[in-house]
Amino acid sequence: MWDQRYAGDEYVYGTLPNDFLVSRVAALPRGRVLCLGEGEGRNAAWLAQQGFEVHALDASAVGLEKARRLAHARGVVVQTLVADLATHEAGAGEWDAIVSIFCHLPPAVRARVHGRIAHWLRPGGVFLLEAYTPDQLALETGGPPAAELMMTLAGLRAELAGLVIEHGVETVRKVVEGRLHHGEGAVVQVLARRPA
Repeated sequence: MWDQRYAGDEYVYGTLPNDFLVSRVAALPRGRVLCLGEGEGRNAAWLAQQGFEVHALDASAVGLEKARRLAHARGVVVQTLVADLATHEAGAGEWDAIVSIFCHLPPAVRARVHGRIAHWLRPGGVFLLEAYTPDQLALETGGPPAAELMMTLAGLRAELAGLVIEHGVETVRKVVEGRLHHGEGAVVQVLARRPA
């Protein structure tokens, strides 16, 4: 599905970084960043431009090829890895920050990944997430077609064991990210830290 979605020259979610990521980038420790479900690379390329060492992970080889092209066009390097988050292990204490922007996974996979975030982060490392909530279904401006693939703040608090949530809100904001995210969006935003 994702290889088909990313086929062609168009960047279907645009080439600009996510607004929440931009607004909170100062909270990310300098160093190695892992971008989950990074697709065509808009956030990874931007983070690399800010001086981070960025690794982009996605199930779509087509999306990651476009991510490499976007990074190259911007004069930066993004390391890419085609991987399935249902089984992928990102290493113990390997990451200064992990970023998840609209990375909607089946509930069991999401719980597994979120339960591993604290293990993958270094002490003091930060996890940043923005995702759609089930309220998004009524807005029809992007996102997955099923409530079970979306997230709530309460659910994330339960899944992110071992992290301290420093910022967590559910809100409605204008999301303008390419052709497939366009209009008012019901989102949950989280910035959480592994205790030092």
